[in-house]
Amino acid sequence: MSANITGADVQYEQQNDAPPQDAPTGDVGDNDYQSRTGQSHIPVQKDDAPVEDPIDASKADSDQALAQDEKEAIDRSNIIGGRTRGATKKAGTYQEPGDDEGLPGPDDGTSRIR
Repeated sequence: MSANITGADVQYEQQNDAPPQDAPTGDVGDNDYQSRTGQSHIPVQKDDAPVEDPIDASKADSDQALAQDEKEAIDRSNIIGGRTRGATKKAGTYQEPGDDEGLPGPDDGTSRIR
């Protein structure tokens, strides 16, 4: 696939991927739905009302923040201390199955095909 963009490609993009002419532009702010005093028991804020941001931008993307997140996310009381893998039989007690193991015997009533 070629990464070359031709004039025809640009013209196509301008003609076909442009937003509709009647699409609104700019910042949209509609405060008509905000709660009025005594009107509703569920408060609704204005679009331009400030929102509290609990994230400190200066510390949000740091190794310290990552370490704190991991510390809070890992429940140490739920980690098994002992070893769980390798629970096998003692050495020398394992025997491989024989060639006829799991197969029906000669007198089980099934026919043989040769």
